[in-house]
Amino acid sequence: MHRRTFLKTAALGSAVVMSGVPTIRAEAASKMKITKIRYYAAPGYNKPLFNQARGIVEIETDGGIIGIGEGGSKDMIEQCAQMMIGEDPFRIEHIWQNVYRGMFYPPGREKLHALGALEMALWDIKGKALNVPVYELLGGATRDYIECYATGFRASKAKTEEERAQDCIAAGLRSYRIGPTGGNGDEPFDFYDNVKKTIEFCKRIDAAVGGGGKWAIDLHTRFDMTDGLKICTALEDLEPYFIEDIVRSENPGVYKNVRSMTKVPIAVGEQFGDRWDTNELIENRLIDYTRFTLPNTGGISEFKKIASMCETHYVGMIPHFTGPLSTATLVHVLGSSSPMRAMMELGGGEPERPPYFNEDFINFKNGKLYLNDSPGLGVKFDPKKATFVMEVKEKTKFPHPILKAPDGSIHNW
Repeated sequence: MHRRTFLKTAALGSAVVMSGVPTIRAEAASKMKITKIRYYAAPGYNKPLFNQARGIVEIETDGGIIGIGEGGSKDMIEQCAQMMIGEDPFRIEHIWQNVYRGMFYPPGREKLHALGALEMALWDIKGKALNVPVYELLGGATRDYIECYATGFRASKAKTEEERAQDCIAAGLRSYRIGPTGGNGDEPFDFYDNVKKTIEFCKRIDAAVGGGGKWAIDLHTRFDMTDGLKICTALEDLEPYFIEDIVRSENPGVYKNVRSMTKVPIAVGEQFGDRWDTNELIENRLIDYTRFTLPNTGGISEFKKIASMCETHYVGMIPHFTGPLSTATLVHVLGSSSPMRAMMELGGGEPERPPYFNEDFINFKNGKLYLNDSPGLGVKFDPKKATFVMEVKEKTKFPHPILKAPDGSIHNW
């Protein structure tokens, strides 16, 4: 053995021992099987949102390695999990195709969210088994850190939105994201009045932070085409970082019209899922930034494919925040991808650190997110601090037919 190879191997062995993570050789890892999948509710998070769930998933293998994921509703996790028992956890793409296509009907966004949580845990297993962080499995680091923008800024003691925006930028975040005026509670929403108020609000925020794309606005699909474009036209000279969700999301093709009628940078996608849900927006260059996120896309692999599509069409990626583990996972994915621009949203201007995860599962400082070098996703989960919901140990009793080509690849039935 060459001296350099020996030293590298010895160093890796020491790192394995010191990390305390059960690690096995690749040959043995490929023979592992999924034996159990557990689902926990996140304490303190009670929103009944199927597309922004915070449930925690554990995938246990017969090799003693447990992977952690986040997202999905109970019913969706249960159906997907029943299709994964007995499978080789290293065959991530194969499992994904089987779960995605195996029930014949194309999955909706709720199922994608659950599949994304489970697929996240598979990557965690693989990283832990091979003793490398997930971003190394995805190609290695492509950037030193991920810029962040804030929706709200909890650390600020300011009494005005303008002062909170200033505090946010001073803390090192790239941009401060606001919403339109009005629309709270049962108060009737006057569209004409709030178009004018929103434009004036944006002018005040721009002046407070000194322009330069240090602010952005989400119109929350609140306005119709005419009013949304009226706001965009008025804000063009202010050069916001982006304007998000100018019109409703049900008909993505409408952005052909929007794109031709405004020069502002357009961001869309937090309500969308996999690449077939979003490819026309990217391929036709109808948007400047995607808001697609994890686990909504259906998982890490799917997000990487979308990232490649974005790079090809010069579209930036600014994912919507979801749960705390999903935020940490996005650092692995964006930190190993090469879209034109990458920036992450932090609700309140800082990542959440729930007590059921280790404190250092996410690496945040000076308004930026840094890659975590720990094996897998870098997360340690304490199930005693979460609420157990269910465990799946058996394959589905109602398997739907699938077809396999001679080479073993999955096709639709």
